[in-house]
Amino acid sequence: MHSVLSGFLPIWTITAFGWAAGRFNVLGDHAQQVLGRFAFTFAMPSLLFLTMSRSRPGVLAQPGVAVFALSLLAVFAAGLLASRRLFGRKKAEQAIGAMAASYVNSANLGIPVAVHVLHDTSFIVAAALFQMLFVTPLILILIELDVRRDAGRRWPRMLQLPVRNPVVGASAAGVAVAALGLHLPAEVTSPLQILGGAAVPAALFALGMSLNGRAAPDPAGRTERSVLVTLKTAVQPLLAYVLGRWVFGLGGHELFAVVLCAALPTAQNAFIFAAEYRLDTELPRDTVLLTTLLSMVSLSLIAVLLG
Repeated sequence: MHSVLSGFLPIWTITAFGWAAGRFNVLGDHAQQVLGRFAFTFAMPSLLFLTMSRSRPGVLAQPGVAVFALSLLAVFAAGLLASRRLFGRKKAEQAIGAMAASYVNSANLGIPVAVHVLHDTSFIVAAALFQMLFVTPLILILIELDVRRDAGRRWPRMLQLPVRNPVVGASAAGVAVAALGLHLPAEVTSPLQILGGAAVPAALFALGMSLNGRAAPDPAGRTERSVLVTLKTAVQPLLAYVLGRWVFGLGGHELFAVVLCAALPTAQNAFIFAAEYRLDTELPRDTVLLTTLLSMVSLSLIAVLLG
């Protein structure tokens, strides 16, 4: 329990600092938008490039990653369907809702939990690699197909996505470096490492600032949040367990790693993406906070039962 809580403490602390800065207007009226844009355009791409460039794409070829991928995609599809059929969201916000229901916080929470609970970061890195290589481009394509309505330029824009979108472009470049076996000099990696170190604090600080002045959600909004939170905190890890144990025959530490990773809360990237494309940020913001809070219990329970 203490190991799991130690992974959450920095998240809540930085988010609280962001809330206080917004509450007392310490940084000015536009600080939230500037921090969010900085995280999306510079800090997060730097972190992702370095992470992907040091990864081994071959780690995706293992049964545990297949279980994680299937459970994530199934819940993603369920979130997409719920956002469309039950809550009438437009297409771009359907993608954000599906992301909020399934996209795990594999970086700033997943890595500390892997270190303290699993004592091994190999699986969480493989999960992060799958999310960045396959799920992130899918989400951004779905958003772009809605917010860019010029049909004649739609598909050319899709092909240009790795160049235009810094998150996708940096991830793709990092994977290319890893696949080619290149070793980048310190003159290249040092400034990126400094920038990348600001990604998580900037995103969490912007998230905390967004909590000021929020209106109480209407009954439909509360229902939508409840559905997405349930999909993330209960359905996804349960599905991972069922697939892992009875379909893929996993057991022991391998099954524990898959279920624990599937139970990680929603990544704050959902909030950052919504803010970047000027979509509704209240839903992903609340889902990030609620799933993070509830996962403190669910992750501890999984550690007790499977660890």
